[in-house]
Amino acid sequence: MPVRTVAKALTDWIGRLGRLWVEGQVTQITRRPGQPTAFLVLRDTAVEMSLQVSCRARLIDELDPPLADGARVVVWGTPEYWAQRGSLTFAATDIRPVGIGALLARIEALRATLASEGLFAAERKRALPFLPRQIGLVTGRASAAERDVVDNARRRWPGVQFKLEPVAVQGPYAVTEIVGALSRLEADPNVDVIVVARGGGSMEDLLPFSDEALVRAIAGMFTPVVSAVGHETDVPLIDHVADLRASTPTDAAKHLVPDMAEELDRIGTARRRTRQAVVRTLEVEQHRLDALRSRPVMSDPGGLLVGWGNDLALLQDRAVRAVTGMISHRQHEVEALTARVTALSPQATLERGYAVLQRGNGAVVRDASSVARGERLTGRVAAGTVALIVDQDEQETR
Repeated sequence: MPVRTVAKALTDWIGRLGRLWVEGQVTQITRRPGQPTAFLVLRDTAVEMSLQVSCRARLIDELDPPLADGARVVVWGTPEYWAQRGSLTFAATDIRPVGIGALLARIEALRATLASEGLFAAERKRALPFLPRQIGLVTGRASAAERDVVDNARRRWPGVQFKLEPVAVQGPYAVTEIVGALSRLEADPNVDVIVVARGGGSMEDLLPFSDEALVRAIAGMFTPVVSAVGHETDVPLIDHVADLRASTPTDAAKHLVPDMAEELDRIGTARRRTRQAVVRTLEVEQHRLDALRSRPVMSDPGGLLVGWGNDLALLQDRAVRAVTGMISHRQHEVEALTARVTALSPQATLERGYAVLQRGNGAVVRDASSVARGERLTGRVAAGTVALIVDQDEQETR
């Protein structure tokens, strides 16, 4: 298709939108002296998109307060496509500032939406490091908020390190620059905590810190974030999503690093208490040692050994006498038993002159008729034996 056909089709499609209200933030106002028409750029507050707006210059002059860069407005008009230049312009016939009440209502609605998603939940809050290696600071370039945070933090801990990210803290580019700075600090492994700081200002000045894109960016970060925006009465939405809300930039410094003087005082107190505890323990143990040393067993160990030696000698003497008496008694019993056994022994009978006849198998001969002639016998006398042969014919034994 030729250019004219495409341009006409675009004009027709855009013309179908008709009149409508468009909301945005003014980023640039262009007025030429003597010209009845003025131009401004209307920027979306959440993304990098803008729209060229044309209007009568008198329309801007009639606004109260005067229109300025960064103002939130709603524009009533018609989009127009200029085929000759190939450009799109929004022809405005009415411009109205967004009222404070309307802005507050929108912020409250956004607050409720984000809270329902759990972005403000307490369990999501992360604890700040006790002594961060490096603190990321997102604030205006050479601003009072930067001085308050840095100077107060270094007064508390002189060695604290900062990584500064100067950004626009109001106006149409504030949200984009702040989100970019947070992203860069998040990617730095040496940054342990991030502070977003800005001094006080009007509600319109603090609007970027209630922007949904900025709130969601902070909610998705892993590095703890401290919000120190405005005065204590100012509560932008990032105060709810941040891990810690400081009432002012100066107050933020108190939460970022410990006070060296206080820590040294605590260390000194702890050392004194530790020393006192050790001294008390040593004194108690010294008293116990003195008490042990004062006992007789410790003051004269040899005397105790002498007493034990005497007791041992006495016990030994008793033991010897007891054993000797027992042996003597048992010896008498043995002698008596021996005498009784001896009296009953066959040997005693033999010693009186008797003899015992035994066959070859050791059997005792008790009946003379039980032996045969020629049988060999043994005669046992008190001292030794006698070999015998039975001779019945002669009625004698040889």
